[in-house]
Amino acid sequence: MRAQWVLPFFKRLLVKGMADDATHDPVTTEQALDEDQPVRLEPGLPPEIASPLAPFNGVEPPSPPWFRAALADAPERSLVPVQGANIELLTWGTRGKPGLIFVHGNSAHADWWSFIAPFFAQHYRVASVSLSGMGASDWREVYTFETFASEIHEAAKAAGLYDAPVKPVYIGHSFGGSQVFYSAARHKERMSACIMVDTGFGGPPTRQQMEEWEKQERKEGGRRSRWRGPSESARPNRVYPTLVEALARFRFMPPQVPGNLYIADFIARRSLKRAPMVDGSGEGWTWRFDPFLWGKLDRSGMTDVSARGAVPLAHIYGDRSAIIKRHAAGAMGLIPAGAPQIIIPDSEHHIMVDQPLALVAALRALLATWPA
Repeated sequence: MRAQWVLPFFKRLLVKGMADDATHDPVTTEQALDEDQPVRLEPGLPPEIASPLAPFNGVEPPSPPWFRAALADAPERSLVPVQGANIELLTWGTRGKPGLIFVHGNSAHADWWSFIAPFFAQHYRVASVSLSGMGASDWREVYTFETFASEIHEAAKAAGLYDAPVKPVYIGHSFGGSQVFYSAARHKERMSACIMVDTGFGGPPTRQQMEEWEKQERKEGGRRSRWRGPSESARPNRVYPTLVEALARFRFMPPQVPGNLYIADFIARRSLKRAPMVDGSGEGWTWRFDPFLWGKLDRSGMTDVSARGAVPLAHIYGDRSAIIKRHAAGAMGLIPAGAPQIIIPDSEHHIMVDQPLALVAALRALLATWPA
């Protein structure tokens, strides 16, 4: 991997968000890291993208037996203190077995992996972590890549992932992929390998790239929204009076129709927490993530990052991923030559929502055969 590409990668990495209040003009939580503010979408998203859970009116969608069985294998939940903040940790399996730690994307949380992780618990000690500012973890006044790396490492230690004779494998989706990549570059001694799941490389697309992409989407009959650039400011998360109303506001970023609505519903419910209504009328529901995280993100420690000599890397991504499509031209050169790259068919950016069992199969295949 060329060291000179690493700094632009982190400065211009496009990351994904997961939920937003559509009345916020409409501010989303997706953001390019070379901008300090979220990006906005054109209004008028079709309802199956803008409010995919609204038709259920708060009722959980039907789910298949495999999903219910995975959730029945409930994790142990704990909080790990890291640099003054409590970090949410979920664990499965027996200590002493080889370790895996899963890291979520932008504005997401550890439970994005709680229907994936049980598939590995028989042969691995598995952990999933909520980075600070997200999930049930504490918020910070300042966030850094190095702090996130420490949170992942301390969570891995608390989970017993270093009790095994081999070091754990770090696995991260989207923004979480950038965090495990950073750890691989800065702290390769902490892991045996690094797997990124649909992690975008490069900054926001140019106008010409977007016009060409939208033209191709129209030819294919697809419907996509357009980026409007950075918003003027972040705003506090709205408090909704009812769970039904909050669930109706949930949507994915980049915008897409969820492949499996029962997974979207599960993720959405665990993205919310109780909070007092602004008008003092009682308690409502609001999103768990810190809406000001990106304005608090200190990038000063990134100037001398190099991935030269990093651990083995692999990448799994969706064949219809908006993140990958936008950055396909030259951006994927950050993956070392010869590194495994697995494309999941019929999947957009959120592979664990669109094709969860295919993702499990891809991860199992990688872990069984790689790194040699």
